[in-house]
Amino acid sequence: MGEKVGVLALQGDVREHAAALAELGAHPVEVRTPQDLSGVDALILPGGESTTMSLLLGSSGLFDPIAARLAEGMPAFGTCAGMILLATDVLDGRPDQRSFAVLDIAVRRNAFGRQVDSFETGLDVAGVVGGPVDAVFIRAPFVERAGDGVEVLAEVDGHPVLVRQGPLMAAAFHPELSDDLRVHHLFLGGL
Repeated sequence: MGEKVGVLALQGDVREHAAALAELGAHPVEVRTPQDLSGVDALILPGGESTTMSLLLGSSGLFDPIAARLAEGMPAFGTCAGMILLATDVLDGRPDQRSFAVLDIAVRRNAFGRQVDSFETGLDVAGVVGGPVDAVFIRAPFVERAGDGVEVLAEVDGHPVLVRQGPLMAAAFHPELSDDLRVHHLFLGGL
């Protein structure tokens, strides 16, 4: 492998994503400034609080450089809040909340409920062999609409929770919080 994969390091599970990437042979790069973004082959947008992340992207000066790289076709993988940041439509988002609007999905924030409603389950994921993937859902969104070009890779109760469109992938869950590296491997396999 050897790809340099940026992990947006403003909030969320940065260390856990970096560890998963390193274990799979990629070179993780923490992205905190526009300069950190240069030279990465792909970007992971981790979980966190989507409104806060949106504001931090603006104050750090990262929103526009990331938007430009995404427009150029840079591969990206958004998990939980990262899924919300990639979505074209954020249902029930705050008026000041921005997304990159590059993945043709409509997501609902906290769709599975509050923190106390968090859960873990085994997911059957298209393109992944070896049985169900361990998936951790924490105040998770889900996809209410997926565009024609969006491939649904996994669902929970009929709601898409793992999707891919071209070089973009998004998960409503936190693959970095389990020892199962197959979802990260699936993303890296597309690079």
